[in-house]
Amino acid sequence: MSVETLTIEETQTNTLTPKPRWIRVKLPTGKKYTELRNVVDRYNLHTICTSGSCPNMGECWGEGTATFMILGNICTRSCGFCGVKTGRPETLDWEEPEKVARSIKLMNIKHAVITSVDRDDLKDMGSIMWAETVGAVRRMNPNTTMETLIPDFQGVERNLNRILTAAPEIISHNMETVRRLTREVRIQAKYDRSLGVLRYLKDNGANRTKSGIMLGLGEKEEEVIETLYDLKDAKVDIVTIGQYLQPSKRHLPVKEFITPEQFAKYKEIGLELGFRHVESGALVRSSYRAHKHLL
Repeated sequence: MSVETLTIEETQTNTLTPKPRWIRVKLPTGKKYTELRNVVDRYNLHTICTSGSCPNMGECWGEGTATFMILGNICTRSCGFCGVKTGRPETLDWEEPEKVARSIKLMNIKHAVITSVDRDDLKDMGSIMWAETVGAVRRMNPNTTMETLIPDFQGVERNLNRILTAAPEIISHNMETVRRLTREVRIQAKYDRSLGVLRYLKDNGANRTKSGIMLGLGEKEEEVIETLYDLKDAKVDIVTIGQYLQPSKRHLPVKEFITPEQFAKYKEIGLELGFRHVESGALVRSSYRAHKHLL
């Protein structure tokens, strides 16, 4: 039996699960990658590409694009799937919005994706910094479009309203997994709260909303389809579906590697439901090829 058909129970040892051939990626190389790496290091910027161990970093950075992560690189939540550090965050850097905006200008980015750690330690949960960052990018890069991949802000409307007022072209918030696995995978998050956030954003003026889920954590096909129906009911425009990859041995294990054929099936179902865009594949992440979602 080849590794492509094995589940985690058949392959798990003291090391990370072997990956099937269809999710092997090349190491980051090339002039564009080096240039972007230098800018990120020079301005002490945080990107989810590095903090989240994204498998597409080589491809995206090689094309001169990146997803910026604001509010530091330490998250107040300890989700079992996420490679971002967890702990007590550092003091906010109020120069961060200008740093991000300046870097986007230096890299000549036409469509910027911005995300953040969760900051439940802050009264506004980081929403003011979010608004400041979008505003700074707008001022310095008036022709740059934006996607903001936001936390749930615990569902507090005044925090969500700050994002709506900033008016990025796409507002994204990830469900991450199906209802049954949410408590195990996301811990402090709630499935219905995330759906409520997405619905509130769309009902209150968001141009386009977007959400993503990971597969391979033990979900069943019918649960994935149920989540797609729930997202459609919440008026979400864009959906991304990708393979969960274990960042380290201390994170949740991969239970199954989803085949390309199954990803294609979910994409077909999503398009039949009427989503504007459905990205579905092993290496798909929420910000992967995000510029296409403006079309």
